[in-house]
Amino acid sequence: MSKHSSPVLIVGSVAFDSVKTPLGEVDNVLGGAAVYSATAATFFSPVQLVGVVGEDFPPEHFDFLRSRGVDLEGLQIQPGQTFRWKGYYDFDVNQAHSLETHLNVFERFRPTLPDAYRDAKYVFLANIDPELQLEVLAQVRDPHLTLCDTMNFWIERKRDALLEVLRRVDIAFMNDAEVRELCGTFSLIKAARQVMSYGPRTVIIKKGEHGAVMFTADSHFSAPSYPLEAVKDPTGAGDTFEGGFIGYLAHTEQVTEANMRKAVIYGSVLASFTVEDFSLDRMRRLTMAEIQERYREFRRIAFFEAA
Repeated sequence: MSKHSSPVLIVGSVAFDSVKTPLGEVDNVLGGAAVYSATAATFFSPVQLVGVVGEDFPPEHFDFLRSRGVDLEGLQIQPGQTFRWKGYYDFDVNQAHSLETHLNVFERFRPTLPDAYRDAKYVFLANIDPELQLEVLAQVRDPHLTLCDTMNFWIERKRDALLEVLRRVDIAFMNDAEVRELCGTFSLIKAARQVMSYGPRTVIIKKGEHGAVMFTADSHFSAPSYPLEAVKDPTGAGDTFEGGFIGYLAHTEQVTEANMRKAVIYGSVLASFTVEDFSLDRMRRLTMAEIQERYREFRRIAFFEAA
């Protein structure tokens, strides 16, 4: 499906995760926001990945990403260890508890785009320092669509830089707690309007197991979550959602509200698969037939007759 699509430029973290949930535990598995979003996007479009890893990054992970259609020219390999995160989840799957964070080479990361990447039309700035997001925006020549994600750490520590990013992007992703903190309100509608006043014409609020809501200037669209019998590992679900969203838009090359609604559902579909196993294990064996069937199931879940 991705052969004739516009490539998606994704900039973010590549990591090793150690995760414990009530349904199991894994150590030093492939993770990171850029990896989850890139893997999801490749179901629809090729990806140009910008990030950094250490000398400990094993060949099989490079092979996996390349096999998915990810261009790794922008992935830096630096002396030292790859970014590592260790955490756990209780039965509240929306809340990750961090135990250890070792930035390692990621602490020195400066995104440098290969020349071929600078013409990217679809740009996703995954959850990294907003100052680095601004560096990326300064390097792309004429993007058609720019998207960003952030987190509470940057809202609290680098608010001014984050607001500058928001002034320059078309679509902003945040979870419900983050957008409430940024805007100082419990109302997601008020918060979304405030974020749009900063610059983005679309705001998408992730609500974890409760779905997602997309706001534009004159409408909002609420997508349900998929009812799962087993959630093994919620890590990377939001990143997967975002990757699926921009991957689908780049594939169709239609940034209309109707098409963005489809993109929200495709992102939700992919996220629902990711949480069924640890790391990217479910994504490794996922097929387009499964994605399309779950997309149709989403339509059946949300459909209701006119009064």
